[in-house]
Amino acid sequence: MAEKKIRTIGVLTSGGDAPGMNAAIRAVVRRGLSTGLKVKGIYKGYSGLLNEEITDLTGKDVSDTIERGGTILYTARCAEMRTEEGQQQAVEICRKHGIDGLVVIGGDGSFAGAQKLANLGINTIGIPGTIDMDIACTEYTIGFDTAVNTAMQAIDKVRDTSTSHERCSIIEVMGRNAGYLALWCGIANGAEDVLIAEKYDYDEQNLINHIIESRKKGKKHHIIVNAEGVGHSEAMAKRIEAATGIETRATILGYMQRGGSPTCKDRVYASMMGALAVDLLAAGKTCRVVGYRHGEFVDFDINEALAMQKNVSQYMWEVCDSLSHNYDKNETSLKR
Repeated sequence: MAEKKIRTIGVLTSGGDAPGMNAAIRAVVRRGLSTGLKVKGIYKGYSGLLNEEITDLTGKDVSDTIERGGTILYTARCAEMRTEEGQQQAVEICRKHGIDGLVVIGGDGSFAGAQKLANLGINTIGIPGTIDMDIACTEYTIGFDTAVNTAMQAIDKVRDTSTSHERCSIIEVMGRNAGYLALWCGIANGAEDVLIAEKYDYDEQNLINHIIESRKKGKKHHIIVNAEGVGHSEAMAKRIEAATGIETRATILGYMQRGGSPTCKDRVYASMMGALAVDLLAAGKTCRVVGYRHGEFVDFDINEALAMQKNVSQYMWEVCDSLSHNYDKNETSLKR
């Protein structure tokens, strides 16, 4: 039976850290132990795997971790895992330590490594842990809710001082090339403009015209949420101030969005995904990615998952755009 094939599982976190990763680790450990499996923690992602930084984990080892941000297993990026030699070495180390199944918590880069290991015979399950929410097979990724709330609260604070000084403020949020953090903050914070790589046409004059028109209508501040994929907020602020005469400041939120105690949603979703990953391994499954779709926790073939494309919701973008302007029924709506 499949249960006899899997005796020991390993768990690692790879790539950028995300709030809720510890909840996922805790779930993997405790679900694994309750299923009769041994669980080994692998420190520092694939780099730690190649360096054999591996230890046995008990239920006590993950006590009082669910509320902590970051990852107790630490994380790192590993160029060696992109090579055939590194991948083969990782397989040999797994076998040396008796690891029959591996749970990889991370983003698409981490899943690419998991895909290689699965193709080389290691039973591997991926859990989506990234604040960017850019993994196409799932509607949700661990860490997004905490990160977007962190960014939202920071932008609220910037708005206070921006209003006091009658400034234009550009707040840059993370997300790599994905605009989900910026789009959600744009709606949640009532931003006057939202710039995301998926939709921004880089017509800065249109943006400047919008700022000027808003000021004419009596706006005392102007909030621009800028996605990391567009970036260059400092230079943009200087150009806008020169063109409008309005004091303009850039705030780059940066890595603060990765930290902090995870929200209830991140803790629960991470726990469910971690438990499902163990259940899949115990059932003899491999080369899978755990996800969340249509209210259910599900799994996908990792090859199919990596081939999927994810796009920003057109309707959500249109709603964001329509809510961002000071409309007057007797006036023509402002165009970007």
